[in-house]
Amino acid sequence: MSSQNDLRPTRPPGQPPELGLWDALSVIVGIVVGVSIFQVPPTVFSNVDTAWKGIAVWVVGGVVALVGAFCYGELATTYPGSGGDYIYLSRAFGPLFGFLFAWGRLTTIMTGNIAAMAYVFAEYAMRLSGRIPSEEESSTAAFAAAAVVLVTLFNILGLKTGKSLQNLLSIAKVVGLMGLLAAGLFTGSTASWQPSEPVNGPGFGLAMILVLFAYGGWNDAALVTADVREPRRNMPRALIGGTLLVTAIYVLVNIAYVHALGFTKLRHTEAPAYDVLERWLGGHGAVGMSLLVMVSALGAVSGLILTGSRLHARLGADYGMFSWLGRWNDRFHSPIRSLLTQAAVSLLMIAGVGTTQGRNLIDQSLHWVGVAALPWGQYQGGFNTLVAGTTPVFWLFFLLTGVSLFVLRIKDRDRPRPFRTPLYPIVPLVFIGVCCYMLYTSVVYAKGLCLFGVIPLAIGVPLFFISGRRPADLSRDGM
Repeated sequence: MSSQNDLRPTRPPGQPPELGLWDALSVIVGIVVGVSIFQVPPTVFSNVDTAWKGIAVWVVGGVVALVGAFCYGELATTYPGSGGDYIYLSRAFGPLFGFLFAWGRLTTIMTGNIAAMAYVFAEYAMRLSGRIPSEEESSTAAFAAAAVVLVTLFNILGLKTGKSLQNLLSIAKVVGLMGLLAAGLFTGSTASWQPSEPVNGPGFGLAMILVLFAYGGWNDAALVTADVREPRRNMPRALIGGTLLVTAIYVLVNIAYVHALGFTKLRHTEAPAYDVLERWLGGHGAVGMSLLVMVSALGAVSGLILTGSRLHARLGADYGMFSWLGRWNDRFHSPIRSLLTQAAVSLLMIAGVGTTQGRNLIDQSLHWVGVAALPWGQYQGGFNTLVAGTTPVFWLFFLLTGVSLFVLRIKDRDRPRPFRTPLYPIVPLVFIGVCCYMLYTSVVYAKGLCLFGVIPLAIGVPLFFISGRRPADLSRDGM
């Protein structure tokens, strides 16, 4: 039988779901299409010997994401409550796993991604104003903090305001990318596809890692399932449709890169979107590039803040120690304390890893406990270091969610499944295999930085046992 907690809403009793199919699609596009599409293509194409193989890697990445979307489509429609993976892991393996998932997202993973995307927004805002981010880290951090605060305020005003901002940013992002696509297709030639070059890197493995990282985030739409109208119909459509839309955008934009710049030049450029837009806009190419990246980064910040706050509110609804996270504002119908807490952690990360003073303070603290300073330069900056350290934990939970599909098929065999994963068990096994591969490669890449993700989880274990987990409350579930 199902647990009533699975259906506990992330909204006040009596408040109807406000997200339609387009809103859920917008969340997926907003989160997934961040800044990777502007940064990783040169490295991806450097690790293959022909342009068509590079395009094939992006297609394969989309297929892998689609496989995951099928799995999440079944889980989201079978357990259409709030919290996404939190529900599935709690139900399959016990509440400790769900708690650690939510705790890890609050302390490092979700808040770290919010801070990182806000920092990218700030870097390009600085460039747009003619300033150099690396020379004015305090100003860059201030821009990043302002982005987090502003988007959080929009979400505090309620889901209608938050989703309107998300939809606006997603539309602007897609329009901008279509302009980039048009510029690439109209300024290039088919000769750009002809050359073959030796692989300049580890090869397909690294290319696949980067591409799958670029596709990351589509699963976060499951965190707001309870806020989606007719979730048993709309969630599979959003997850599958959103993944297909992102795949189409990524493949087409990479085709535009190759067509406009040529395979050889694409492999050696640092900013392919800038080079393409410069051909079209001339001296205004830098402005166009900066605006496009800023909109993409801000869209990712918006989607992460919206979905993350619902997960943290669910944690507060289920555990007495965190009950303040689960309180909703009666006027705006928003989890204000959850949003503010999420913003506070993100701001601490911006100050801690986004500035020289913050990084020095972290290193000094580590020195006091006998730990070596962190290799900030090795991972190309503070936020890349943070992402590298938390990625293994991200893939661990992704893997466990894939396994939970099998566990719940057995544990809740009589529960209705409005959407079933096609080609079961092959599709979820492929998803689990990819997660295992990504978990292994991320651990190898991060090495000792894995402590970034492991330490919060270790702290979370004793917290779980003293947090005062609440039993099912039928009145709050609206059952």
